[in-house]
Amino acid sequence: MKTFALIALTLVGVFGLWKILLAFKPISINHKAISNKPSQILEQCISKLNSSDQLCLNQFKGKKLLLVNVASECGFTKQYADLEKLYTTYKENLVIIGFPCNQFGGQESGTEEEISKFCSSKFAVTFPLTTKINVKGEQQHPIYQWLTTKANNGIDDYKVSWNFNKFLLDENGQLIGYFSSKVNPLDNEITKLLK
Repeated sequence: MKTFALIALTLVGVFGLWKILLAFKPISINHKAISNKPSQILEQCISKLNSSDQLCLNQFKGKKLLLVNVASECGFTKQYADLEKLYTTYKENLVIIGFPCNQFGGQESGTEEEISKFCSSKFAVTFPLTTKINVKGEQQHPIYQWLTTKANNGIDDYKVSWNFNKFLLDENGQLIGYFSSKVNPLDNEITKLLK
């Protein structure tokens, strides 16, 4: 028993209690929308991938939105196939938007043209992709500022910890779910919120 206590105290000392507690934090969090009014996030626009055209979130009002930071050279890149399957299955009620990001291990280092070609040739992606953005830090895009900040989203503060983190918004742009990279797009934790 003394050995166990000594190991536990050492872990707390070395890693800090908060790191131990974070290890047990759930990887998917579902919420009830805090309002049935349109959210301010729907006012956001962003350039489409490899284009000067704008993608404005308000054009998707009335559909659920799954917003995902994506990368072409990540261990989770194979999720593109499942994101596409999810998109085609629920296309009447769901829009998936991929946000290429190079902030995690330099795993999206290609040009926008290269990213576009990769997604279409390797995974036949048909859901919208945006220009490459930052999802954290001082240059964080306003869409991700809203998604990750309780003062904006009304639910909680979130940290985008790696590629393929997923945020689910309801038909009015209210945050109703957050899913880490480890949650597959076809997981019941996501699909049950789409029915």
